[in-house]
Amino acid sequence: MSKIRRVYFTKLIARITILLASIILYFYAPGQFEVIEGWNFFKKLSVFHVLWVVWVYDMVSQLFPVKNIALGSQKQFKEKFKSVIHKLIDWDKLKDYIKKTNKAAGKVMALWASFIAVISALKHFKVLENRHLFLISIAFYVCDLICVLIWCPFRLMLGNKCCTTCRIFNWDHMMMFTPMLMVGGFFSVSLLVLAVIDLVIWEITIYLHPERFWENSNMALKCSECTDKLCTQYCQRLRK
Repeated sequence: MSKIRRVYFTKLIARITILLASIILYFYAPGQFEVIEGWNFFKKLSVFHVLWVVWVYDMVSQLFPVKNIALGSQKQFKEKFKSVIHKLIDWDKLKDYIKKTNKAAGKVMALWASFIAVISALKHFKVLENRHLFLISIAFYVCDLICVLIWCPFRLMLGNKCCTTCRIFNWDHMMMFTPMLMVGGFFSVSLLVLAVIDLVIWEITIYLHPERFWENSNMALKCSECTDKLCTQYCQRLRK
């Protein structure tokens, strides 16, 4: 197991622990959830302040090239780009690839928007409470790494070979926090704003530098150059 895969499995265990602890707090210390309401973030301390700091740190980390983060997330940066050797980039094929992946990403976005609309409707009709929406976000926090380390349903729509070439890798926080769209308050709004910033920068980079996102123009994304070995469950090279 590679170093980065060990790091991500450790993160997965930590996230599962956070989810279980949050469920316990839901039943035995519901007052801890008051931090997500209105401006309570600044009025009283809660264990969820720590989680907010962790989430903010994770999102800020996606804005800069850093260590111990998967290349799938960091491929947007110039420092992670390795231009193809001995041949020019086929810009026509690159353009076709970007069009294809953009179309697939659009389908994922439409599906996710529909899902969030259902959750929001349930909140509107008082089937779900703010605490439930918060727990859903924490559950997605776990699902994020399950998609990376075990199985990702979005690969069926995107057709990517692995996480390294994933078109929507840095959509993770947007997907994670949109269930709290109907919560309001500083806690959720601040997280959503940062998640949108990450998403917008990711999409702008794809528009300005598409060559960084295609393995036939960015050597770093090729299986032969892989050092992360993060999603080995999908790696055809290792299976052979």
